[in-house]
Amino acid sequence: MENWHTYLTGASKERQQERRGRWLTSLALLVIGALVVTILLFLIAKGVRLFTTGEGKLTEFFFSPTWAPGAGVFGAAPMIVTSLIVTVVAGLIGLPFALAVALAVTEILPPVAKKLLQPVIELLVGIPSVVYGLVGLTVIVPAVRQLVGGTGFGLVAAIGVLYLMIMPTMTSMAIEALQAVPKQQRQASAGLGATRWQTIHRVVLPAARGGILTAMIFGMARAFGEALAVQMVIGNAAIMPTSLQSSAATLTSVLTTGMGNTIMGTAANDALWALALVLLAMSLLFNLGMRLVTKKG
Repeated sequence: MENWHTYLTGASKERQQERRGRWLTSLALLVIGALVVTILLFLIAKGVRLFTTGEGKLTEFFFSPTWAPGAGVFGAAPMIVTSLIVTVVAGLIGLPFALAVALAVTEILPPVAKKLLQPVIELLVGIPSVVYGLVGLTVIVPAVRQLVGGTGFGLVAAIGVLYLMIMPTMTSMAIEALQAVPKQQRQASAGLGATRWQTIHRVVLPAARGGILTAMIFGMARAFGEALAVQMVIGNAAIMPTSLQSSAATLTSVLTTGMGNTIMGTAANDALWALALVLLAMSLLFNLGMRLVTKKG
């Protein structure tokens, strides 16, 4: 009798599975949260050591145009400015093209073309960055050299490589944003006598604005954190850029080239960790902007 009472009043098998699932997901969240907090604390501890030991000054780090670790001068302004320039310019150039392709796929082309183009775009998103770097090294750099002279390495080549990298990502996200607009809105616009272009301009684009802006910010965030492809074409000169043709260096390129050539615990190594902390802070700002745009949309 007691067994029947326990069977009838106890938790069902499905309820027990739900509890186990909650425990597993909670444990996974705790592990991921602990890893994120650990990485943040580690980077903060390493990044501020340059300033807490007195080997570097905060104002000099952010505003000095000279990066000479061997001489004890750690001015990160050239790398910060260069990273922002190549990221913003590549994003602004890539968005119109990505939006045009997304509109063609979702609004203009027949369904057969959509089925062919969308997998190709998703395939381009997954191409490793080193492949884009090789394309930039063998195609973009010689083209820049022929068009504007010089070595071909510099900001123009880096912007071209980043544009090729982020455009598939921005296009894929823009397609998703446009597809999320309800068909009833398009049908209502057509029922009122609007043409296809009027519907796209007055209905579809305003409704998908939040998703399109999110695509641009996400693409810029990827461009800002890219290291290998940019390093292969930008020239890697840690100086303040004077034109789009001049060689320069980004935060990521300086990190990848310098981290293996410094000794742990030295001022030069601490300066690289400070650059990594700046890179993390900028990435967090991009993510925050993406969340704000998504929430507003």
